[in-house]
Amino acid sequence: MMKYHALTREAKLSESEFTVKRGRDVDYLMELKPENLLFSHYAEAGLNGLLNYTVTAHGGWDSPTSQIRGTFAGHWLSAAARACQETGNMQLKAKADFLVSEIGRCQERNGNGWAFPIPEKYLYSLRDGKGFWASQYVCHKNMMGLLDMYLYAGNGEALEIVKKCADWFDRFSREIPRETMDDMMDLQETGGIMELWADLYAVTGDPKHLELMRRYERPRLTEPVLRGEDILTNRHANTTIPEIHGCARAYEVTGEERYRRIVEQYWDLAVTQRGTFATGGQTCGEVWTPPQVQSTRLGNSNQEHCVVYNMIRLADYLFRWTGDAGYADYIEQNLHNGLLAQAFWQSGTRDTFCEPLEPETGIVSYYLPLAPGSQKKWGSKTGDFWCCHCTAVQANANYREFIYYGGEDSLTVAQYIPSDLETVLGGQPVALRQRAADVSGPFLKFGEEKLPLAQRPNFWSFRFEVRARGQEFTLRLRAPWWLKGAPVCLVNGQKQEAAVENGWLCLRRRWQEDTVELLLPKGLSCFPLADRPDTAAFLDGPVVLAGLTDRQRILTGDPGRPETMLRLQDEREWENWQDVYCTVNQEESIKFLPLKQIGKERYTVYFPIRGEKG
Repeated sequence: MMKYHALTREAKLSESEFTVKRGRDVDYLMELKPENLLFSHYAEAGLNGLLNYTVTAHGGWDSPTSQIRGTFAGHWLSAAARACQETGNMQLKAKADFLVSEIGRCQERNGNGWAFPIPEKYLYSLRDGKGFWASQYVCHKNMMGLLDMYLYAGNGEALEIVKKCADWFDRFSREIPRETMDDMMDLQETGGIMELWADLYAVTGDPKHLELMRRYERPRLTEPVLRGEDILTNRHANTTIPEIHGCARAYEVTGEERYRRIVEQYWDLAVTQRGTFATGGQTCGEVWTPPQVQSTRLGNSNQEHCVVYNMIRLADYLFRWTGDAGYADYIEQNLHNGLLAQAFWQSGTRDTFCEPLEPETGIVSYYLPLAPGSQKKWGSKTGDFWCCHCTAVQANANYREFIYYGGEDSLTVAQYIPSDLETVLGGQPVALRQRAADVSGPFLKFGEEKLPLAQRPNFWSFRFEVRARGQEFTLRLRAPWWLKGAPVCLVNGQKQEAAVENGWLCLRRRWQEDTVELLLPKGLSCFPLADRPDTAAFLDGPVVLAGLTDRQRILTGDPGRPETMLRLQDEREWENWQDVYCTVNQEESIKFLPLKQIGKERYTVYFPIRGEKG
């Protein structure tokens, strides 16, 4: 069924831009107060008491007057569970365990299995065609967080709470006709509740949970998708992706090929036929754009963060089933130009004479605008709590999930993210240490054996240290789509002639105490709009560059040779190489930065390109 399995719990991030974002995420999780996170749970169970007078409640979508209040608590638990398991942060675990116990207390007070921050009547009204906003979505997110607390943090009480919630949903949905269930799903989104029931069934093996999974499929979506009909164009994207996650997980827990075909057909409709922006993302105004039509959809509401996160998760499902490097490429592009670009921004603080002493911060940019002269709009810590705010705390606790995968006799490195892995392969322990190679050269020291590079290198370089007990297996290293030449690989200092096959450089040997050095040549490339090939974005490897200009500018040059339009600028700061560019041979100079480094600056991603005059 699955060619590869994610080695999530066995991996830990090492210092990089990814740990910076995860660290800010964990700090934020710790900063929020339990009484605020659980305000609506307490209110629904009648346990608020004097909290009404002593708590400053969250605002925005988590405010006491919001119909989806309390949703964020589930995302908080999901992120905290993963962060605790990876980092061993016991303070965070104690806080998360306390939240679980308090939700359990609310469930006991409610008396019938209900453990949610909204009234039960919201669901009964939905059944009767008078839906409140996304009530089943709220329930899903809370159960998701609780189940993750069991799966990642070992909290047994959390599992018992979810099972009682499942009993409530079984009683609620058992007598609802199929047509009414379909109407309910059309009226208000369900989130990933089908996936939740599949996850729960994988834990319990209870047929009741399997039946809930089947009951919560959305046939008005899945049947046309299965037939290959494009029902996505101009439809809300993020309501459907979690439902397809449900089909993906259903395939894994049942083995039924129909579910897999639904997922594969959805990907074909959403990505393969539709195309993506240079960022790897999609959507404008939260809807799928028409296939291969992008130029008329560049605006202020491109690339909803939730869509980026959920499509990465969908690509992960498909990668595990197939091992296709294209899915790992997709994940990489969306990691760098989506997740890193849209969450936990912080202004620079290098020195008080250069930057403010207190840095500006932003939790999430709900959208990633792609119109000329765009600006990211950052959400606050406690005033917004949009859906993208919720997925941001999850996403920045999940980076390690997409790095390593185990096969029957193989170990796959799908993402180049500094990290450590300790796993078992063929019944024997295997450890792998991945680090970005030091290409900066000495900053203060003299007398080094190797002379430092005089200019910024045009490659990514990584070093892998493998420790094993002499077992034979294949180490698979991804050869990304953006390579500007053949990768260079050395094992224990000896150059290898391993060929790239289907996007992978495969090294098979008996591993003991070995070192692998990998060099990936990169450079500038142009990524045109599907329907306007004369308008393109610039990428440095997989990283989208944004020009710091507040309006559309026309560039002159050859899209096949982007170096005719951009060159490096300010490439070195202290001991670090920088990814800063500027235009060349243009009427006016424009500075370019990686889109993921943009904070509040005005920027433009796509530029009309005119051929050079003869």
